[in-house]
Amino acid sequence: MMLNYSKEQLADLGAEITTREIHQQPQVWQAAFDAYRAHQTKIEAFIDSIDGKYDYVKVIFTGAGTSAYVGDTLIPYLRSIYDERKWNFNSIATTDIVANPLNHLRKHVPTVLVSFARSGNSPESVATVDLAKQLVDELYQVTITCAAEGKLAQQAHGDERNLLLLQPSPSNDAGFAMTSSFTSMMLTALLVFDKSELAVKEEKVASLIALSQQTLDRVDEIQNLVNLDFNRVIYLGAGPFFGLAHEAQLKILELTAGQVATMYESPVGFRHGPKSLVNEQTIVLVFGSTDPYTKQYDLDLVREVAGDEIAREVILLTDKAEGLAQVEEVEMESKLLDDVYRTFPYIIYGQLFALLTSLKVKNRPDTPSPTGTVNRVVQGVVIHPFAK
Repeated sequence: MMLNYSKEQLADLGAEITTREIHQQPQVWQAAFDAYRAHQTKIEAFIDSIDGKYDYVKVIFTGAGTSAYVGDTLIPYLRSIYDERKWNFNSIATTDIVANPLNHLRKHVPTVLVSFARSGNSPESVATVDLAKQLVDELYQVTITCAAEGKLAQQAHGDERNLLLLQPSPSNDAGFAMTSSFTSMMLTALLVFDKSELAVKEEKVASLIALSQQTLDRVDEIQNLVNLDFNRVIYLGAGPFFGLAHEAQLKILELTAGQVATMYESPVGFRHGPKSLVNEQTIVLVFGSTDPYTKQYDLDLVREVAGDEIAREVILLTDKAEGLAQVEEVEMESKLLDDVYRTFPYIIYGQLFALLTSLKVKNRPDTPSPTGTVNRVVQGVVIHPFAK
């Protein structure tokens, strides 16, 4: 039983694949960690060879759609632990790079292009790699993908400047929406670039898996939230949770085929106009930070929106409940997990919320686009030749 349905019932609802792929994530993450540990020496040698060769390296995390939000989520943390005069981390979507390559790719700047891709066949992802090879003299690549047969994985073979990190095969989601592919690629990139010792990483992975399993067990609690009368959902988050909020709102948008209006913002930025979206059929969900300074702004905003008494419900995901009035506080306590590692249990909550909302509006989560105009791998993109 998952979501309190049998496998057969989920199949009839068009939700068996997505439900299974959400629930499999703790196992996928353990497999991803085991793969990282097995290849740690090779990975560190690759990074160290670049570090020892250049005084300055530009790192670009890239992907399309959900794959782009991997970088958006991780970059704030990586910028905080690296000297940006040496390692300059950026998150730039492939969709931005292909449209304006010279804005992002510099001939004389040593560059590490970190590509995230579920299938590895998205036209923009393949074109971004081609453009980087064309425009950047000193190019290195880290290819993090879920499909061994995809174009990005295939062209990495035999290239000593391209570190291929294949994800566990179950992460190659068959459902429309990226779930375990997103989190598996994000975990692998975090393990590769986090400077912590292996033992610390192992402890954090064990903790985030335990916390995420607890979140999966909250299905009845999340169902009660979904049962409320709403047609708008707003996700708010700061730091790594800003990129995660983008991904969480996309899940609702995709799985309901736009039947539920969505928005994402930072808690501080929300007051500057976006708050206008709140009405009596709005759920506001805040990914709460563990950073004491940042948390002050999260709590200020949550109190303000709850105090307005307009939104249908205000939910705060947090490491420590504050006893806030008119706020549903979802406590996910773990002293081991700082914000970037809390993104995993937080997005599980968002995925379950999106899945159950899709079923509520009688959509089919595994194939949510009734018109077929939106596809699992984007179609109809024309890649135009670029002349230097």
